[in-house]
Amino acid sequence: MSERDLTWWLARGEGDIDVLPGVANRHGLIAGATGTGKTVSLRVLAEAFSDGGVPVFLADIKGDLTGLAQAGGDHPKVRERAGQFGLGDDYYRSYPVTFWDLFGEAGHPVRTTVSEMGPQLFARILGLNETQEGVLNVIFKVADDQGLLLLDLKDLRAMAAFVADQANELRTAYGNVSAASVGAIQRGLLVLEEQGGDRFFGEPALDLDDLMQTDGGRGVINILAADKLMRSPRLYATFLLWLLAELFERLPEVGDPPKPKLVFFFDEAHLLFDDAPKALIDQIEQVVRLIRSKGVGVYFITQNPIDLPDTVLGQLGLKVQHALRAFTPRDQKAVKTAAETFRANPKLAVETAIMDLGVGEALVSVLDAKGVPSVVQRAWVRPPRSRLQPLSEAERGAVVRSSLLAGHYEQAVDRESACELLQERAARAQQQVEQARAEQEAARQEARGGREEIWEAAAKSAARAIGSSLGRQLIRGALGALFGGGRRR
Repeated sequence: MSERDLTWWLARGEGDIDVLPGVANRHGLIAGATGTGKTVSLRVLAEAFSDGGVPVFLADIKGDLTGLAQAGGDHPKVRERAGQFGLGDDYYRSYPVTFWDLFGEAGHPVRTTVSEMGPQLFARILGLNETQEGVLNVIFKVADDQGLLLLDLKDLRAMAAFVADQANELRTAYGNVSAASVGAIQRGLLVLEEQGGDRFFGEPALDLDDLMQTDGGRGVINILAADKLMRSPRLYATFLLWLLAELFERLPEVGDPPKPKLVFFFDEAHLLFDDAPKALIDQIEQVVRLIRSKGVGVYFITQNPIDLPDTVLGQLGLKVQHALRAFTPRDQKAVKTAAETFRANPKLAVETAIMDLGVGEALVSVLDAKGVPSVVQRAWVRPPRSRLQPLSEAERGAVVRSSLLAGHYEQAVDRESACELLQERAARAQQQVEQARAEQEAARQEARGGREEIWEAAAKSAARAIGSSLGRQLIRGALGALFGGGRRR
């Protein structure tokens, strides 16, 4: 099989199943129970896109995708499957990889600003109710109106405190701002900071162009270290949703390009929709529907198809369904839903097959050149070309240091923004208060000084009177009366 044939090859069923690059921006789904081969399918698709010159962004949930940076063939089961497919040692290869990490520990730091995230997504991170989200919108609006940049969490905390302090003055223009809502926002910001959010929000912010690079004709695979990030699942889901929204806003319309500009893999996709308000789900559905015209393909990875809303599930062209188990009514519903999403194959009992698939085996349906789904086939996903074993810490560090982006994002920048400007305002206000107090004190001193001059003048006048004859007489008369003296006879 030639290198050209390998590029878009995904699986082998009745024949080889290829992904057509011209419809690869029409999204996809990888589903199946734990341990059935979802991660290998993700890896194989990422390799195929990279071989085709398409950059990839994916989240490494379990920390086992770093091996994409090294040539494979290291696992006996991979070699066994490669042998079954007639593949030799020249099949294996490494891939150009860039490592990213919101915490800046296992890759280049990923940052965005508070303003770029916006109040709606921030409200989701903080788990705010409708009233609290309204107050958060006021905080953002006041910041915009007063030209105060919200770059990091300390800016947002300072802005929230400012709005709370000025609530009475702001009420007419912006509506009521309750202290309880501001308090809930501040508490949420403290929790987010403890989870590492203080390192995510700031500058330099991520340049999306850095995610869409090629190296030697192959697309760079951007791997986000998400094993630690998954301890904060709301932050993880909101970050990936923000990334999608930013791509949607910034990329121009291209219709259906010859191949995608970027392919985006969203692992643990159910986290995107868990506890999300309807307005947010509607926004996600809209972004997924429209972002394909920007040349971006979105591929969801989850255990059950029913984890995704029907409005999203209906937009996914490529489907790789691994085995599901039907132990509960919910499981049975998942099997039925999965079966119904495929174009029927009269030769295949889909519901039965879903529960009978082996590890690495899947039900696969792809789009043809006209965007029509193919009939579902039972197929074996081809073996990965890269290394299954994760990189060691030293190997990963070497990749990060040799990256063209090394040093670009590592040093955080803290320029003057809302926090600093509000502190300057407060300092000026305090200085004015102290100056006013000083002026008042000076005025009191001056007034006190005037009264002392009056008494001093009176005392001097009395002394002069004592020195005069009349004065002496008056004094003697007063003393005599005091001690009871009188005229002698």
